[in-house]
Amino acid sequence: MKRRDLVKGGVIGATGATVLTLSGCGQDDKAAMDKLKSDLAAANSTIADLKKKEVEAPAIAKDRIEVTMVSTWPRDFPGLGTGAQRFAKNLSTMTDGRIQVKYFAGGERVKPFDSFDEVASGNAQMYHAADYYWKGKHPGWAYFTSVPFGMTYTELDAWINWGGGQELWDELAAGFGLKCLPCGSTGSQMGGWFRKEINSADDLKGLKMRIPGLGGDVMAKLGASPVSLPGSQIYENLVSGSIDATEWVGPWNDSFMKFYEAAKYYYYPGMHEPGSMLAVGMNKSWWEGLAKSDQLVIEAAARMEHSIMMSEFNAKNGAALKKLVDEQGVKLRKFNDEVYDAFGEAAGEVFEGVVAHSDLAKRIHTSFLASRKEVGAWMKISDEAYLAQRNRVLGF
Repeated sequence: MKRRDLVKGGVIGATGATVLTLSGCGQDDKAAMDKLKSDLAAANSTIADLKKKEVEAPAIAKDRIEVTMVSTWPRDFPGLGTGAQRFAKNLSTMTDGRIQVKYFAGGERVKPFDSFDEVASGNAQMYHAADYYWKGKHPGWAYFTSVPFGMTYTELDAWINWGGGQELWDELAAGFGLKCLPCGSTGSQMGGWFRKEINSADDLKGLKMRIPGLGGDVMAKLGASPVSLPGSQIYENLVSGSIDATEWVGPWNDSFMKFYEAAKYYYYPGMHEPGSMLAVGMNKSWWEGLAKSDQLVIEAAARMEHSIMMSEFNAKNGAALKKLVDEQGVKLRKFNDEVYDAFGEAAGEVFEGVVAHSDLAKRIHTSFLASRKEVGAWMKISDEAYLAQRNRVLGF
């Protein structure tokens, strides 16, 4: 029964019955009269409470929060795009529709790399992206996606949650009017697609390669020409010859992009992105205007997507790689030690420039290195040691 019907029917009817009963009582029956008066007062109080709730109900509806969310990913793109869309949908579902997220894929509202400014300006409330895309605004942004010789997924989470990483991210983001949270991860990425074999650092000279972030700066130190392109433009540039090589993510994503049609050599491991973290970036003023409970719901939805996306990549990369090799004729190659040593030397030069940029960049870098050393030492005798022995015994 609806509340309005209850007020007009059930309760009022009961009140009428009480009045009739009261009129029929004897004047000397004081106890019965007092009880009936009490019943009448209680009924009137119930009516008042229900009427008050009828008035207050529209105010609850007015608490609806409408969110415009932009991203750097193509719509329905596996992992990255579908993960961002899943986060948007889950956030609405978790609040029973009170927080309504209108999602725009890259290029639908603004160009992919304009997402940052769209949210910082307040024209949209959220973006989903890899924050190293913004390193041109400040090199510190790169550390909150991935940097050369950086941390894996589990190591990076340790720094963000317990090593001071989130606090430094907050400080950096606040300078641009933003608040950012982890919202997805690809895990360790592949080294990239090349038209020719890479047997020495000299083979990288002159290559035009799509590779963003500080990884692109490392390639530049080795004589390559890094190019930053959104995902939707990589294939056409690779096929046309505008670029000679590209990195993207890993087998599952890369097979969807069909890079194997233009470049057959697929290298691993990627020094540039050992554990790429994705982010939901929010307009800081908008974020601070939310109730604490709403902030916590958003954080919970972001953390949930962070975990789900990482597990999805781990679940699907292996089968996708097998198909690339067995059915598409891809030649899987491992960077040799000479090439990796060259990567390491060039990375050291790149980090010197980062540290010199500003006090904040230096503090981010110093904190990152401290966590990498401490957590990495533990990983060496925990996950790394176990995996090496397990795979040896089982013949993986």
